[in-house]
Amino acid sequence: MRSKIWCVERKVRVAMCLMALLLFEHPPARSQAYDGQKPIAPAQSKQLRAESTVSPSAGPESVVDKTHSDARPPETAAGPAGGSTADASAAPQTTPDNGRVNGYLDVYGFVELDLGYNFRTIDPNWFDVMRASKLPAFSGEFGKNGNTFFSVRPSRFGTKGMYPTPWGDMTFVFEFDMFGVGVNAGQTTIRPRKFYGEIGHVLAGQTNTNFMDIDVFPNVLDYWGPGGMVFIRQPQLRWTPINENTILAFAIEQPGASADAGTIADRIDLSNIKGRFQWPDLTGSVKHSWGKSYIRGAGVVRSIKIDNLATNNTQSIVGWGVNASSNVAFYKDVLRLQFVYGEGIENYMNDAPIDVAPQETSNPAMPIKGRPVPMHSFTAYLDHNWSDKWSTAIGYSPLWMSNTALQTPEAFHHGQYASVNLLCSPFKNFMTGGEFQYGRRTNMSNGFHANDYKAQFSFKYSWDFRILGRP
Repeated sequence: MRSKIWCVERKVRVAMCLMALLLFEHPPARSQAYDGQKPIAPAQSKQLRAESTVSPSAGPESVVDKTHSDARPPETAAGPAGGSTADASAAPQTTPDNGRVNGYLDVYGFVELDLGYNFRTIDPNWFDVMRASKLPAFSGEFGKNGNTFFSVRPSRFGTKGMYPTPWGDMTFVFEFDMFGVGVNAGQTTIRPRKFYGEIGHVLAGQTNTNFMDIDVFPNVLDYWGPGGMVFIRQPQLRWTPINENTILAFAIEQPGASADAGTIADRIDLSNIKGRFQWPDLTGSVKHSWGKSYIRGAGVVRSIKIDNLATNNTQSIVGWGVNASSNVAFYKDVLRLQFVYGEGIENYMNDAPIDVAPQETSNPAMPIKGRPVPMHSFTAYLDHNWSDKWSTAIGYSPLWMSNTALQTPEAFHHGQYASVNLLCSPFKNFMTGGEFQYGRRTNMSNGFHANDYKAQFSFKYSWDFRILGRP
């Protein structure tokens, strides 16, 4: 008996040592939502949205985060996508003698190899994903067409567990993958994705934004996924007062945004223009389920300040958005639907570059002001199961931005994303398959557009086992 206990303790100590090394030897990784673009004021891109210190979902890109693998990697090709292997809600274990709840600690993850051929060209930092906003903005921007790629960046490792407390069961999750973003864009390096704890109705830490519906994410091989869906992970404090067939949740979340200086960048000194986020973003969601289907609505309101330090003037901008989504299950298939509309919420989207752009006014005291850029998008995907081993995901996801007149002609205006695949899971914990992906970028006003076509093949080897507590 002592030897068994000693073995368990040794495993736990090794696991804790590994976690400590990972935490202290590597800086916080940026999320899918953050791609290291400049901050709001004179900047022309996203402010850092941290996945661990928020900088951005996904999460988006943020150190708050996003990824195709956030959708539950199915144990079989026909298994449901859209949940997370990082779910710490496994049933608590009890001892047969006293009925008391014991804690547990699980280790999970997968190794994945993606390989394929890009028939056109894309930003080299995003060689292994399909993102319309990273396609060329002008002819020849990223060189000649045709590139072979190999990537293990989606590979993931995580821990999840539960521990009883006087206030109820405490669940926790910590996970990371190898998909570098921000200053590490294009690299294979550790990037934290989720780290949060939850007791009762209160969650604190970094996870999917409350504005996002992860179950809309289809069972695709592409790591980034549909550009028209909400996708970001960021630090937040969430309260879920109702959590049954109907789920009601509210959260305050890390704020962040990006700006495009547009055509005024070379005409006006922007060094004294600074962006500021005085208040956290406020999100709310309600979801009602029946059987394996559901309908969900979510909203976000945010405050953005633009300070002119030279004149001591401050412009206040309100960004807002609504997200309606649903899963409709029939037979063994799932139809995943989402529609999003908003102004100044682009950093919540999976693939939209800027939140605020310059606009002319009739006020001589402030001839130019920042405007929250309106956008709308939808996502429609069908996950079809041919059998318990074979499945297909097919769908389309576009996004439109209503640009201002002062943005440059090559500014991103419209992105399209589509894919179809055939996946096979011949046995538990292994999946392979092939996928064809299509992306298209359309500029604001110069008539230029870029198409991209990519063939991808993937091999995924998964694990999920308990190292502490009863199996």
